[in-house]
Amino acid sequence: MPFSIDAAMALLDKEVRHYQVPVVDLVAAQSKDPFKILIATILSARTKDEVTAAACRRLFKRIEPPADLAGLSVAELEKIIYPVGFFRNKAGYLARLPGALREMFDSRVPDDVDSLVKLPGVGRKTANLVVTIAFGKPAVCVDTHVHRIMNIWGYVRTETPLATEMALRAKLPKKYWLRFNSILVAFGQATCRPVSPHCDRCVLAGGICPQIDVTPRKMPGNKKNESKGDAVKKIVSWNVNGLRAALKNGFLDAFAELDADIFALQEIKALPDQLPDELRNIRGYSAFWYPAQKKGYSGTAVFSRRKPLRVLYGLGDKAFDHEGRALTLEFDDFYFINLYFPNAQPGLKRLDFKLAFDRTALQFIDRLAQEKSVVVGGDFNVAHKPIDLANPQANEKNPGFSPPERAWMDEVTGAGYIDTFRHFNQEPGQYTWWSYRFKAREKNIGWRIDYFVIDPGSADRLVSAAIHDNVRGSDHCPVSIEFK
Repeated sequence: MPFSIDAAMALLDKEVRHYQVPVVDLVAAQSKDPFKILIATILSARTKDEVTAAACRRLFKRIEPPADLAGLSVAELEKIIYPVGFFRNKAGYLARLPGALREMFDSRVPDDVDSLVKLPGVGRKTANLVVTIAFGKPAVCVDTHVHRIMNIWGYVRTETPLATEMALRAKLPKKYWLRFNSILVAFGQATCRPVSPHCDRCVLAGGICPQIDVTPRKMPGNKKNESKGDAVKKIVSWNVNGLRAALKNGFLDAFAELDADIFALQEIKALPDQLPDELRNIRGYSAFWYPAQKKGYSGTAVFSRRKPLRVLYGLGDKAFDHEGRALTLEFDDFYFINLYFPNAQPGLKRLDFKLAFDRTALQFIDRLAQEKSVVVGGDFNVAHKPIDLANPQANEKNPGFSPPERAWMDEVTGAGYIDTFRHFNQEPGQYTWWSYRFKAREKNIGWRIDYFVIDPGSADRLVSAAIHDNVRGSDHCPVSIEFK
């Protein structure tokens, strides 16, 4: 039976009336000021509603009238809006906003999408939301909730929020344009969640919703969905320092023992056709390969039990992509980015190359994190703090612990990204790489240079993080996280 958008919207319009109101709608109910609604919408991206609401209250106390925003420095704004996701970026956007409005729009908030997207920090989703909520004009606002739910319904079959917006502009009746985003955001937050949706109590269950590509939450005593696996995903990352060598040292045994849903490799040093079939076709997994153009060097790979929506090879920069250092899998509710950062090399002779890669990688991560949750795993080739290596003072001028490399890690965590292992464990002596020389591993004279990092908006999805230093087969050991 074809999906009925009219039946779905009629039921949801009644259903969400007792749900928590999305924060931007709440701001609009309290103030009809387009400027405040614009600010609330900018702050809400990749941030929980309760965090956005608190940040808005603090900020609006300081900017009565709105012209007061121009008198706040970036540092002051950072303190006021913290801990919204990407608070440093957003503070910069807000600092530039009064000037941009003055220069382009005579200090008034424009009421059309094409004008709004010219403002700092405003993308199409934000612009459409402002047009709808601040000005009451029909617009098609698509965030990750709308994109996901519309595809679950089969009303559209698209791969990105932008494609969903274009499809809905052509298909969705205009009578729904004003309200559908607020309805679906509330519905997506409370019932049709990205992880373990509550299909058991959904008003659309039993005939309206086709539940395309959905794994409902498990209910006590319900065995129906157990074979599909838990909502918590185990993700493993391992620099194998040559996959063919690792195969001889028990790689497949370690792979089976770690039992990951996603298993990322760095420094594979091989082309797929140089590897045996038992590795290229591990039962139950899809394999994705991104070798370096130079044979026997660098390269990344990912094995995944879950089929991704798409795969991105590289960072989109020719200066780095020939070395096969970045491999990204997009899933419906998060991106997984497998990264193998360059080594700065003795004498720091490749430091400039590494720092350029660092900057490009962070820009790539930031861009994807604007769309949905981001999990970054891999060999970062840097020990962030003295606790992360055995001999910090002796290595202050060496590759992997030089001030510029560590400053980049400061930038990553300063932007709100979470070092997942240190989120749980502040103990010294926790390392992921040891030199083959001087029995360094036996003496635990090592470095922690392999990481999982997640975006700040996904902290509540992080279940655990671990270092598997008992696993041999490389000079690195595997690291893992559990992620909801």
